[in-house]
Amino acid sequence: MYLINDLVDREQDMLHLFKKRRPIAAGKVPTVYALSLALILSGLALVFSFQLSGYLFFILAAYIVVQLLYSFWFKNIIILDTLAIAFSFMLRVFAGSLVVLVPLSSWLILTTMMLALLLAVGKRRSELTILSANQSPIRRKTLLVYPKPLLDGLVFMMATATLITYSLFTFNSPEITGRQFLAIYLPKTLSSPKLLMATIPLVVYGVFRYLYLIFEKSEGESPEKVLLSDAPLFSSVAGWLAAVFFLLYCFTP
Repeated sequence: MYLINDLVDREQDMLHLFKKRRPIAAGKVPTVYALSLALILSGLALVFSFQLSGYLFFILAAYIVVQLLYSFWFKNIIILDTLAIAFSFMLRVFAGSLVVLVPLSSWLILTTMMLALLLAVGKRRSELTILSANQSPIRRKTLLVYPKPLLDGLVFMMATATLITYSLFTFNSPEITGRQFLAIYLPKTLSSPKLLMATIPLVVYGVFRYLYLIFEKSEGESPEKVLLSDAPLFSSVAGWLAAVFFLLYCFTP
């Protein structure tokens, strides 16, 4: 789906300040090769998903439909572009839960959706800032109609919603009972605690840092690039992963 999206945006990416370096836009990968590979990968994904689970096959088919609608239509419609991105992330979470056979928390689903919306509107906000600064004649159609105050409001709204839903997810998560040799060092009030709540400060810092990068440095256009290039943000994510892994797999008996 990413290959198809790059194929659709090829001409615009060729005139973009950064996206012109992408293999398809730069002409390093022929259009026929990219399209053939996209069709092969999509077909293999559907075949193997059907072997694992009929439900997984249905979710992957829905994901492909949503991504195609986004690439050819939704990305040019205000609001629908960000909602399509968030919905695709939710489908990924559902697909993962079906494979590992783990029940999904409703708060986890909402957290994923709010975070995806935050990344999507943050991306649009940064794109608008960068394109305005460079006076680029080529831009997304939606950027022509997205009011800047609206994007600012949506960014803050989704950041708040992300923090609230994640906090409620940790609060409603099962109590974690620590190993005996660790539990003796904890007060009795934490004998059966919601220890995942200890990761909330890391999430708060990560969200605040991302907001800083969007508004002060205008670096939210590519969330994955921001994550890998910004040391404080990367450290907060790595710290969160380490804390969750310790609490779930090392702290518990």
